[in-house]
Amino acid sequence: MIRVLLVDDQPLIRSGFRAFLDAEDDIEVVAEAGDGSEGLRLARQHLPDIALVDVQMPVVDGIETTRRIAADPALAGLHVVILTNYGLDEYVFQALRAGAAGFLVKDIQPEDFLHAIRVAARGDALLAPSITRRLIDRYVTQPFATGGGTSTGAVLGRLTNREREAVALVARGLSNDEIADRMVISPMTAKTHINRAMTKLHARDRAQLVVIAYESGLVTPRSP
Repeated sequence: MIRVLLVDDQPLIRSGFRAFLDAEDDIEVVAEAGDGSEGLRLARQHLPDIALVDVQMPVVDGIETTRRIAADPALAGLHVVILTNYGLDEYVFQALRAGAAGFLVKDIQPEDFLHAIRVAARGDALLAPSITRRLIDRYVTQPFATGGGTSTGAVLGRLTNREREAVALVARGLSNDEIADRMVISPMTAKTHINRAMTKLHARDRAQLVVIAYESGLVTPRSP
């Protein structure tokens, strides 16, 4: 059973998601919160598998909620999925930096929404290759001003050459099959390289690898 926490300041949105998700045999909404502070408290209480978190909320917004969840060892198994009305808005990449597993637009098709919940619950990336490419095109075209590139770049020294190559291809938006073709290896070996890189870089998921690859300088942002 996939246990879901809903964190959104709009009761109508929460009730709609709850009714839809609870109709599935393998999904259960365990709690609802109207802001990030309450969401964090309920996450610690219920230990869900997935937290669907609205990006814009009063008291504590979705980005700060994500950051606090990612920093809490007791919530290491919780995957945060950001909900947004606007698609690739200005908050999305900040949320990925904060530790979100991915994001969904609220007008997503129902079947795609259910698929995304199940993907996230498995611990897989919620950024499909096409979405990753859109993310890169929109947000990774300017150098970052975070000041974290040097230390993150040093961490990349833990990777083998093949692992670095795999991470760079993830950051370019390639799927595992495409990475396997590019590296002339099997898809299973490609997945192994990616999983080992995530472990060494302490990345929660594929989305975090995209962030690390660009902020470390492993992949150079495109010119505008």
